[in-house]
Amino acid sequence: MPSDPVGTEPEFKDTDPLRVRLMPFLDRYGILIVIVVMCVVLWALQPDVFLSWRNITNVFKQTAANGMLSIGMFLVILTAGIDLSVGSVMALGMMTLAVSSASGVPWPVVLVLSPLVGIAAGFVNGVGITKLRMPHPFIMTLGMLFMARGLANLISGGVPYSGLPDPIRFLGSARIFLGEVDGTRLNLPVVFIFTVVVYLVFWVLLEHTVFGRRLYAIGGNPQAARVSGINVDRTLIIVYSICGCMAGIAGLIMAGRTNSGFPNAGLGMELEAIAAVIIGGASFFGGRGQVLGIFGGVLIMGLIRNGLNLNDVSSFWQQILIGAIIVLAVFIDVLRRDLGTRH
Repeated sequence: MPSDPVGTEPEFKDTDPLRVRLMPFLDRYGILIVIVVMCVVLWALQPDVFLSWRNITNVFKQTAANGMLSIGMFLVILTAGIDLSVGSVMALGMMTLAVSSASGVPWPVVLVLSPLVGIAAGFVNGVGITKLRMPHPFIMTLGMLFMARGLANLISGGVPYSGLPDPIRFLGSARIFLGEVDGTRLNLPVVFIFTVVVYLVFWVLLEHTVFGRRLYAIGGNPQAARVSGINVDRTLIIVYSICGCMAGIAGLIMAGRTNSGFPNAGLGMELEAIAAVIIGGASFFGGRGQVLGIFGGVLIMGLIRNGLNLNDVSSFWQQILIGAIIVLAVFIDVLRRDLGTRH
C-alpha cells in the first residue's frame, strides 16, 4: 500500500452525518440556546424575582463593565494574544479619575482621564510585546497587571475616594424613563444603551473594515499576514491600545455606578472577561469569533452571577464556579478546534 508523503498528515473526515449537520447549527445558535435555557432555569428557581424589570435592568448594569473588558479582550484574543492587565488598568483608570475629581480638576477633563490612562497602558503593552520581542503577551501583560495595580494604590494611598460629580456618574448610574406598567416604573439604564452602541461599532469594525480583516488574518497565521503586507507590529499596538481604552471605559462605568474609586476594583475581572470571550465562541488559538457571540458570552456570565446572588450562594462558591467555568470554556475551545480540523 502506498504510504503518505513525507511531512504530510492524513486528512480526517467526519463521517457522522448528524454531527456534520449539528456542528454548524450549534456554532450559530448555541449561545442563544444556552441563554434561553439559563433564563428558564433561573425563572423556575426564582419565579417572582428573576423576570422582574428591576432584576433584568440590574443584570444589564452589572454586566456593563465586563462587557467593555470583554470586547477589548476579544480583539486581543482574536490575534492569538491575551491581556491579563485589564482588571488592574480598570482600577488605575478609576483611581486617576477619582483622585483628579477630588483635587478639583474640571469634570470634562476628569471624564476622559480613565480612557486615556487605559490607552496609555495598552500602548505600553503593545510596544513591549512587539518591540521588546516578548515570547508571549502573557509576560508583558502580567507585568502591567502588577504595575497598574501598584500605581492605583500609589496615587490613592490605598484608600477609596467617593463623591463624584453627576456628569461622571451619568454613564454608570443614569436611567431613561420609558413609562409605567401596573404601577412599575420602567427605567432603562443608559449604560445598557451605551453597551449596545459600543458592540455595534465593533461589529462594523470587524465585519466591514480592512482593519477587522487584518485582525482575523493575524490570528489565523501571523507569518502569512506579514508576507501579505500587513504591518503586524503596528496592528498589535493598536489592538492592545484599544483593549486598554475599553478597560479605562469600564473604570469610568464602574466609578459612575458606585460613585467612587477604589484601588482593589477589578480584581479577577480579567479572568471573567476571558471566560466570556471563550464562551462567546472565540478561540485562544486566534482568528475565530464574532462580536454577537461575545455579547452572548458576557450575558451568560452576568446571568450566572445574578442567579447565584438571587439564590444566596456564597461568594466563595461563586469563585469556585467561575474558575470551573473558565476551565470548561477552554476545554470546549480545544474540542471545537479539534472537531474543526476533522471537517
